[in-house]
Amino acid sequence: MRIRLYKGIFIKSVFMYIDDIKHRIRKLKKLERKIRFGGDTENPAPLVWDIFFDLRGSAAGKAKYSIHKLTSMGAAEYRGVIDDYFAHVYYVYYRENGFAFAEVKTPALPEHLDLPHGADPVEVKKRFRELAKIYHPDTGGDAEKFIELKQAYDKLEKARDQL
Repeated sequence: MRIRLYKGIFIKSVFMYIDDIKHRIRKLKKLERKIRFGGDTENPAPLVWDIFFDLRGSAAGKAKYSIHKLTSMGAAEYRGVIDDYFAHVYYVYYRENGFAFAEVKTPALPEHLDLPHGADPVEVKKRFRELAKIYHPDTGGDAEKFIELKQAYDKLEKARDQL
């Protein structure tokens, strides 16, 4: 049974798609608990999931991705969100458990260079050079932004050398 909405869009199909995404995203929440706490549902520590996803649409923009934003994404963009989410989950897990390289391998560093968390060294170097041309003081750029850029690049290089 299909119920028609405006201009031939079927309501039932849309709701099934939204429900499928909600189901998959809720599975990520369970998986994060399993990774970080061994499945302990009583652990009061905040979840990375709560920062990333809002399935109710009621968080007033506090989460990075609402259900409406997720449903409008293509497969590649959705995959990138999930990869970014797991990078943050493992970063928090490593930091909580005292792994030494956790402070160097923060997911915010590639984001600072507008790169995906899994960017290879060639992509990182290429993006750094592009941004350096823009921000370098000798070319009329902002010295403070160039220093921040250089520090982020150095940390990424150090993280790569440690792994």
